[in-house]
Amino acid sequence: MNVESVETKDKVLHQIATLESEHHDLDAVIERLGEDLPFDQLKLQRLKKRKLALKDEITKLRSRILPNIIA
Repeated sequence: MNVESVETKDKVLHQIATLESEHHDLDAVIERLGEDLPFDQLKLQRLKKRKLALKDEITKLRSRILPNIIA
């Protein structure tokens, strides 16, 4: 592995960690929002949509650093 690919992998891993942290924070906010009555349904839907988008981005980034192995 050359230096560029190691640096790129480190950057991707850092991005993944940042996105996972935001995903976890959103999970906590969504949980708290659902407990409060009455809750803002539109806000809850937007937060869930953002959480799903983060999960998709994390999956894409992970696929960039994992080798393609045909099973």
